[in-house]
Amino acid sequence: MSPNLSTTLAFLATLTRYRLSIFFGRDAQQPQVPAMQSDELPFTLFIQHRRLTVDEYVALAVALVPHLIPSFFDDLVAEFMPQGGDFPPIGGVKGTNQRNTLPTGETLLFLLAGSDLSRRLEVKKVFGSQHFFTKEKIIYLEDLKPGEPATGGRIILDQEYVELFTLGYVTPPRMGTGFPAQHITTELEWDDLVLNEGTLNQLKEVETWIQHNDTLLYDWKMYRKLKPGFRALFYGPPGTGKTMAAGLLGKYTGHEVYRIDLSMMVSKYIGETEKNLAALFDKAENKNWILFFDEADALFGKRTSVKDSHDRFANQEVSYLLQRVEEFPGLSILASNFKSNLDDAFARRFQTIVYFPVPRSQERLKLWQQSFPAAVQLETGINLQKISEKYELTGSNIVNIVHYCCLQALSNNTNIISADNLITGINREFVKENKVFSAS
Repeated sequence: MSPNLSTTLAFLATLTRYRLSIFFGRDAQQPQVPAMQSDELPFTLFIQHRRLTVDEYVALAVALVPHLIPSFFDDLVAEFMPQGGDFPPIGGVKGTNQRNTLPTGETLLFLLAGSDLSRRLEVKKVFGSQHFFTKEKIIYLEDLKPGEPATGGRIILDQEYVELFTLGYVTPPRMGTGFPAQHITTELEWDDLVLNEGTLNQLKEVETWIQHNDTLLYDWKMYRKLKPGFRALFYGPPGTGKTMAAGLLGKYTGHEVYRIDLSMMVSKYIGETEKNLAALFDKAENKNWILFFDEADALFGKRTSVKDSHDRFANQEVSYLLQRVEEFPGLSILASNFKSNLDDAFARRFQTIVYFPVPRSQERLKLWQQSFPAAVQLETGINLQKISEKYELTGSNIVNIVHYCCLQALSNNTNIISADNLITGINREFVKENKVFSAS
């Protein structure tokens, strides 16, 4: 933990005692913000890189303290009110699962401004919609019912920043109803992705955008002419490498990739789908994530003619999604089996459309050669060249077949891949896809 974090908590305690002393008519001297020690820990770096003002620094301390010392404000108020009782001027609300006071916007106003109206108005700017705390969802006020003062809302520090400042790292969010996306990674390399040269070149174009976008927009000042973000369509049959390509783009550019589970996002209840989409994009907006919408036809499909209220609301979902994808400043990848399934309004907005075809015979041969582990041997008579020419299979099919063959070899206590098992594995893949199989 950064020494500056301990210093900050000590300063916050002194500031709170000072403000309580003033309220209760006691003499007190206003504390000075402590100087930061030099270190490379996240808490210190955040304060230095963001060049926090005093108000922002105190807001950060107030937002963080419940995660470190839950009873912080209760203990300090008790020093001035030993008989107990509430102290409304300091704000705060009781937590759902704990009895300690959690700070609200009023808590920060009390500490920095007391009853000084002009100063209170100045401090409130920390929670303004244009402040980077709010725009980047770092620190914000909990929403309240319409009509209630906004500063009565609990001060929330984004959980990722809580982890970053207290643990030194951020845990990837877990997939669930509140976050319908799965973090995907890959141990593979670009050489493992067997594609034709044209497809690979288009993927390199996407990689180039990720690497140089900030320079193009800000150093070359193209932000005046270009919309933020990059939208790519990956289309082609299942198993041709669309998901692997997304994972490799993330791996080689240092960006996290999240595969969106549209089945968890679409709701039959009016407005819920838009709400789920908003939550996802809000969380991803300032994270430099790559969003990968697999089987995007489910939500990005063609809009229908309006025959009833269901059609109208379905079209509204598509329109809302189109808007959010356009506004997303990062890389959005939509994956589909068929380009024709997507609404034309989406197709016009893609910066690039990448086709992933079924691999040709020479590409299939390379996939066969790469897929078998070094520990096995092929039975005499197996000709991968002929198999590659005869059976039209995707990379995913080939991996499944190799997986089956290796398990059969292990069950027979051998490292020899037999021709019979290889043909059986191929047949299994053909059956799954309702294709006609011929072993002759």
